Amino acid sequence: MFTGIVEELGEVTAVEKLADASRFRLRGPLVTEGAKHGDSIAVNGVCLTVVEHGDGEFTADVMAETLHRSSLGALDIGSRVNLERPMAVGERLGGHIVQGHVDGTGTVLDRTPSENWEIVKIALPAHLARYVVEKGSITVDGVSLTVVEAADDWFTVSLIPTTLALTTLGIKKSGDPVNLEVDVIAKYVERLLGPTPKGNVK
Repeated sequence: MFTGIVEELGEVTAVEKLADASRFRLRGPLVTEGAKHGDSIAVNGVCLTVVEHGDGEFTADVMAETLHRSSLGALDIGSRVNLERPMAVGERLGGHIVQGHVDGTGTVLDRTPSENWEIVKIALPAHLARYVVEKGSITVDGVSLTVVEAADDWFTVSLIPTTLALTTLGIKKSGDPVNLEVDVIAKYVERLLGPTPKGNVK
């Protein structure tokens, strides 16, 4: 479980393409401090498992399902990534409940800079549109953000200087893909209010 508050701007140091998966080595001295084999670290909002670690780096295997549903397959050596460790029980939740289970990918459509913030417009896949509402929460590349406007096929977010400086959202260009995770509570509500599956009727 994560909060979408990025802890560190990391970097891909090695990529090994396998038959139906990829193995990434990533640099992140902060998030690997005290890390153990099997720990979880969110990479651009995708929950990955630490396979190896040392010298401020860690290795993670990314299976075909994750490559299909996220933009991690586009990462290469030198790519910058947002990193976050799981939240610890008893601490304040600075963002919102984030699972690290990407629902789909969007594309940066436009950036509108202002003096103290920047509005970013992102294409929204049709199957996720119903979960995105004005003033609701969404995770973009692992960053917890508030939706400013929500349309059928796009939404906008407003980025403060801290977010622009400390995450990859500050360097994303028009046409770049981003990982999207919608609010899990909205998905549960939809499921609970929908028709009961026939196999569950008592």
